[in-house]
Amino acid sequence: MMKKTIAREAKVEYVIGIDVGTSGTKGLLVREDGTTAATALAEYGLDTPRPGWAEQDPASWWQAASGVIAQLAAAAGTPEAIKCIGLTGQMHSSVFLDHRDEVIRPALLWCDQRTEDQVRAITEKVGFERLVDLTANRALTGFTAPKILWLREVEPKNYSRLRRLLLAKDYIRSRLTGDYATDVSDASGMLLFDVVRRRWSREVLDRLEIDPDILPEVFESPQVTGSVMAAVAADLGLAPGTPVVAGGGDQAAGAVGNGIVREGPCLITIGTSGVVFAVSTRPVIDPEARLHSFCHAAPGLWHTMGVMLSAGGSLRWLRETLRQAAPDLDYDRMGAAASTAPAGSDGLFFLPYLTGERTPHFDAEARGMFFGLSLTHGLGHLVRAVMEGVAYGLLDSVRLMREAGADMDAVYLSGGGGKSDLWASIMASALGLPVKRLSVDEGPSYGAAALALVGAGVYPDVAEVAARGLKVRDEVMPDPALVPTYAAGYCRYRSLYPAVAGLFRPGTES
Repeated sequence: MMKKTIAREAKVEYVIGIDVGTSGTKGLLVREDGTTAATALAEYGLDTPRPGWAEQDPASWWQAASGVIAQLAAAAGTPEAIKCIGLTGQMHSSVFLDHRDEVIRPALLWCDQRTEDQVRAITEKVGFERLVDLTANRALTGFTAPKILWLREVEPKNYSRLRRLLLAKDYIRSRLTGDYATDVSDASGMLLFDVVRRRWSREVLDRLEIDPDILPEVFESPQVTGSVMAAVAADLGLAPGTPVVAGGGDQAAGAVGNGIVREGPCLITIGTSGVVFAVSTRPVIDPEARLHSFCHAAPGLWHTMGVMLSAGGSLRWLRETLRQAAPDLDYDRMGAAASTAPAGSDGLFFLPYLTGERTPHFDAEARGMFFGLSLTHGLGHLVRAVMEGVAYGLLDSVRLMREAGADMDAVYLSGGGGKSDLWASIMASALGLPVKRLSVDEGPSYGAAALALVGAGVYPDVAEVAARGLKVRDEVMPDPALVPTYAAGYCRYRSLYPAVAGLFRPGTES
């Protein structure tokens, strides 16, 4: 008698990717084959107690992350189905902890500009050229080291309590696993890290008189740093001992999530900030440090970045400002209005320096402005000028990368701004190059999940799993009729900042 064979459904296993962003924490539940099974999002606010300051309570990150993880764990069905967790998040944002691991004060974020005095002091103490030699970067207000000095000089009582310094995603790690760890890509943005040798710079720490014991241990991004503690696992629906990998800074993880792990492609991201990102097999260090040079989340690789602080954030600011008079105004209506305005916005320009600027000006006190306003300009002109101003600002970084020798064989576009057909078209015509739009909406969180798949042993290396993330939705071609318009517009745009830069300084008289 033949036995009847009963087909059994294959057991599905997952990883989780968590992105601790500026406006909220996103999470993905990803199957072992790289497909997404579930998503979750928890939002929170941003505090600006003074102009140029930006803070968040790390407790809001943990509340959001723990809720997102619990939702995704429930979607997985059983705690044991989650095989690994990957973390990413906003870079540079500094969490100060005391000896009880309690948060001393609100975190100072990547876009916080209060540390200009400390930036000057770091450059004087270390020397500009030596600092670039040691860290591959110049001192900037957004970086972590100036924040430590600010705490020491301005809030000495809080500084006396300091025992641990963590970045945003690494604070979540500490709450999950009890470990103090970070990865090479996130550490690269602290201005305390030897990017070439992928380790903390003892010389910088000594010159700045920073105790190395406050810093976390550094790992390569797909390495496991610890496992979820039993008490936390019970609260979140995870199995005790679920491994957690080092993860990566949001831009490096986003590049992994979008499949950018080889030399050649240029990834442009229009999120709250704007980033131009290119991969290299060796550190690319500009002697003038006009670009960021960081370790990539893929072991053995580095990446070069140009960063503008208010890209999609500029359009969001315009929307929120106009909503005070028109509460139902949304991005769709704004985009429709902008499409009625001509390329060049009838001579209206926007400088997107709402919170200062990094590339190419490195000016914490720069501010945004509309230039060329007239009675003929309406809503559509304002919106389109913002989109064009962001495109020009990103073109600044592309130009510098070309000067540094970057060989761009393809340009990819991601982030919320890339979803706009008009904005994508403006980018293509401003660049004079075809732009391939990527279909992965959650690049950083998907990249964190991809790193977790490597850490769980599902894939042998980052390159293999990242190849699954390179999914082109469409290609936007430059409009030949508009390329000259934007070339001329960019030339005029570049002349505006030098003309007004001196007026941004406090106390400058007209």
